[in-house]
Amino acid sequence: MCGMPQQPPVRSTPPRPARPDASMSLLNNVMDHSLDDGYAEAAARKQAADGGMPKTLRAKLGLAAGLVLAALVVTVGAAQARVAAPVVAKEREELIDRIDQETEDADALEDDVEDLRADVGARQREALRDSGGGDHGDLMGILAGAVEVHGPGVKLVVDDAKGSGTGGDGGPRETSGFSDTGRVRDRDMQRVVNGLWESGAEAISINGQRLTALSAIRAAGDAILVDNRPLVPPYTVLAVGDGERLAARFQDSADGLYLHALQENFGIRTAISVEGDLRLPAAPSVTVRTAQPTTGKSEKTEKGTS
Repeated sequence: MCGMPQQPPVRSTPPRPARPDASMSLLNNVMDHSLDDGYAEAAARKQAADGGMPKTLRAKLGLAAGLVLAALVVTVGAAQARVAAPVVAKEREELIDRIDQETEDADALEDDVEDLRADVGARQREALRDSGGGDHGDLMGILAGAVEVHGPGVKLVVDDAKGSGTGGDGGPRETSGFSDTGRVRDRDMQRVVNGLWESGAEAISINGQRLTALSAIRAAGDAILVDNRPLVPPYTVLAVGDGERLAARFQDSADGLYLHALQENFGIRTAISVEGDLRLPAAPSVTVRTAQPTTGKSEKTEKGTS
């Protein structure tokens, strides 16, 4: 029995594994051919046609004319800058000279004003001394701040608290319009000065600034002004008078107790001492005012009531 020839078994080849980027064929094509072939061919033809440089005579002449014009503009600009530089420098020097001259003139005028102010003050002080005659004129000069004074008195130093920290509630200055801090305020110095006057002081100065009956102690921001002149702490108050009595009366007065309360509640530093001889300068400017009795008006009033 003839058997059929046996065929060798067919081996099946295992399938190839798929590429990881098989699903991204479109993205691969875009990345590999970022520039369209048509654009690349057109660019190549244009480059081969003109060679990157103008070929015609008109184009070459236009390029040359543009270069010449640009060079001409640069040259003219440089020439103008060179010509204008000395003129600008001269004008600048003239302006500086004018500023210096005007500054010197202003300084000279200021010196003249100070000299005239000193002369007026001296004449006012002389008029006050001569107006009353004798001891009365000297007393008027002292009370008006027109003359220098010296004698026993009290030295009072008032300074801000260390670090100027914030004080507690219910302090003595809560209605003063300022925040309750350890800074010395103009109202504080007003009370100190008024307390010294009330206690019997004959003449007072703050940081060398003589006070009169017309002096003003105000504030500009956090600065204290005495007759529009700023002062800086510590504030040294000199008061001429009976030293022992003046110190005792001031410390027992309402203003002295006020100052003590500032020290206790806000840490403001104070120191008072009795001095044997204090020297106070005259006020920088004295305002002289005179008054006349209105006798005519009073006589008419008396006649009308009689």
